[in-house]
Amino acid sequence: MVFDSTRLDLQPYAGFDMARYVRRTYCSWADAGWESLLVQRFEHVPVAEEMALPAAADLHLVLPVGRSAVMETRRGGRWGRTPWTPGRVELMLPDQPAVRRYRATGVLDSVQVHIPRDTVDATAAQLGGAAVDFDALAASLTAGDPLVEEIIRAVGGAGAADDLYAESAAAFLTMQLLTRHTRRSARAAPTRENARVRAVVAAMRERLAEPVTLADLAGEVHLSVYHLVRVFKEATGETPYRYLTRLRIDEAKRLLRGTELTIAQIAGRCGFADPAALSTAFLRHTGTRPSAYRDS
Repeated sequence: MVFDSTRLDLQPYAGFDMARYVRRTYCSWADAGWESLLVQRFEHVPVAEEMALPAAADLHLVLPVGRSAVMETRRGGRWGRTPWTPGRVELMLPDQPAVRRYRATGVLDSVQVHIPRDTVDATAAQLGGAAVDFDALAASLTAGDPLVEEIIRAVGGAGAADDLYAESAAAFLTMQLLTRHTRRSARAAPTRENARVRAVVAAMRERLAEPVTLADLAGEVHLSVYHLVRVFKEATGETPYRYLTRLRIDEAKRLLRGTELTIAQIAGRCGFADPAALSTAFLRHTGTRPSAYRDS
């Protein structure tokens, strides 16, 4: 399932034994050349025990289209039970690993869509910049959304449509999810503080290679460090430090995939003191070392 994509966060699936659990019958990456949206169709084995699902950043939607079953899922704590019902769209929570098990009377079928996280983040920014509550989105989606279901069915059978179709479908699907299934209040409208958060993110991108401090970033937008951390986390769901680290890891991924630069050179370009610092952060965020990521 791991493709050389600069947008989709598929590296966490590198260790997933897909052949043990599913047979893929369609893949938009291989069959249609799409880069803006990943659509796959699967046949699932009737019984799965302790199936470990990785934590990926992309928005991952699952539409069952065959038999029904009961899924049991564990995310860190107790097992929870959810129905696997044809037409009932499920959101797999981003950045959260899970373990799943089930028993069905026969082969299960699904259409699965991965929307790049940058598409989600850009849409959220257009809607005011508030952090997306994925738990609330997932819960709301269980009540049903015929339009989301039909979009997934449509992209699952789009055939030879080009990537412009995929990009448009990803944008529309994301807008529908964020406007229909997330709460928006008056605070979600563009504000001075949202503008400051966007300015800080722009500064982070411009200074990835530099040793940037919180005080530096706060000074860019004339806020105290305390105020910056508060409004930044409110807008993005992350602290400035974690957000900056994720930007640096994303840039390291891009350079590892698309250039012949050494690990040391990439570390310098991404703001890490040395290759060891890059390796430690990369392992913590992706579960693998930079060299292994490049080799995969």
